[in-house]
Amino acid sequence: MDLVHVIRHKVLVEGRSQRAVARELGVSRLTVKKYLQEAVPVRRETGPRARPVWAKVGPRLEALLAASKDWTGGKQQLTATRLHELLVAEGHQVGASLVKAAVAEWKRQRREVFVPLTYRPGDLAEVDFFEVLVDVDGTRRKAWLFLMRLMYSGRDFAWIYERQDQVSFLDGHVRAFAHFGGIPARVAYDNLKAAVVRILVGGARTLTPRFAALASHYLVEPCFCRPGEGHDKGGVESRGQAVRRQALTPIPSGPTLEAINTTLLAQMDARLTLGRDGAGETIGTRFAVEAAAWRPVPAPFVAEATTVVSVSPRALVRLAGATYSVPCRWAGLDLMARVGATTVTIVGRDGTRIPHPRKRFGERSIDYRHYLPELAKKPQAVRQVLPELLRDLGDPFPAVWAHFQGAHPDREAARLLAKVLGQIEVHGLAHVATTLAAALATGTSLLGALRPAVPPAPIDVPAALRDLDIGRGCAADYDRWLTEAPV
Repeated sequence: MDLVHVIRHKVLVEGRSQRAVARELGVSRLTVKKYLQEAVPVRRETGPRARPVWAKVGPRLEALLAASKDWTGGKQQLTATRLHELLVAEGHQVGASLVKAAVAEWKRQRREVFVPLTYRPGDLAEVDFFEVLVDVDGTRRKAWLFLMRLMYSGRDFAWIYERQDQVSFLDGHVRAFAHFGGIPARVAYDNLKAAVVRILVGGARTLTPRFAALASHYLVEPCFCRPGEGHDKGGVESRGQAVRRQALTPIPSGPTLEAINTTLLAQMDARLTLGRDGAGETIGTRFAVEAAAWRPVPAPFVAEATTVVSVSPRALVRLAGATYSVPCRWAGLDLMARVGATTVTIVGRDGTRIPHPRKRFGERSIDYRHYLPELAKKPQAVRQVLPELLRDLGDPFPAVWAHFQGAHPDREAARLLAKVLGQIEVHGLAHVATTLAAALATGTSLLGALRPAVPPAPIDVPAALRDLDIGRGCAADYDRWLTEAPV
């Protein structure tokens, strides 16, 4: 039985004296008295205990810890074990346990204390990018997940982009605000280059022009974390990890990135019926409260970057390592290009816009309809690019080529197809395609169908001869003329 319980029972219940109990149990009377005063005795120090080893080594240990930031960095950090080795090498007689305890206390005193935050409806959203893997059309590639999290309701918007650049960053905001149907008052970010040019004294930021334009367009207040303190927006940080593990595992696959994004966004919206807090409110319920506090969404912000490009003699434009074609009449010009998250639009001097899907580094987007004037003069080039040309022209041109190829050798068939391409420049693709389809259906000559019927030129007959009736000639007249003697 516990000694404290025995002593207290003998004195307080049985009524025995403290002296008798101390003699019986073989303990000091002071011990008996202390146990009677406190059932759980507490050791009380009359003064601080002497620490002779710490008195010698403590100042040097703290000096090394304070100076360690100058000779450590990255993942090469000072550990308590290594600090103990340094102190021993300097001649200090100190134990490893004392050093570890001192380092733990030094870190505890400098550890940041996190404030429990509360969120108001429609007030704050957090944004971040996360690296992910996707399988697009059977090819595994690295991509970037844009994630916006509404901190009050917990609703998320997620969209995967090919690249982590400013255009994708801005496009993510446009899509997110349109999907939510409203705009939060503030959005929290890291100090990413897409938004911040320079960090100023006092926490102010110099914003990039395009991001400043987006913030002004939507009237949203951008808020930025302290440099190197990503946990200032811990809500989106932790949610991004969860999305990668829950919605993107196994690695998503699809024929296009657009299809993968459609599936991912449906998964995000399916969470609206899930519980959000201890009170049992769903994300959808809290989102309805949040949406009531928002401003309506204005017309979409144009999330594009504008740059000047030069057209090569091949009527090609090189942009961010990718190649795009333009009409051959633009060769040698300097033009304007508008770069979006998924499209690239090259604008001619007459205002004509040539759109292309945005390609990755080293890829090409060539539309051979841009080269029809040159191909009409180069039948050999027609044979060289025939599969791609027929793909871009569409129906009925594969059938036209099959018709020419069935009646002529490939060289002559290419020459005839080049003539057809020349007619496209004159009459337009839609007219030529319709005419050729009708000719194939009726079995008439393809080139003949493309040639317009030319009416005979009118003859200006003098007035005196207009009413003259000339009879038909007869073959017998020629015989008579041959046999009769000339006059």
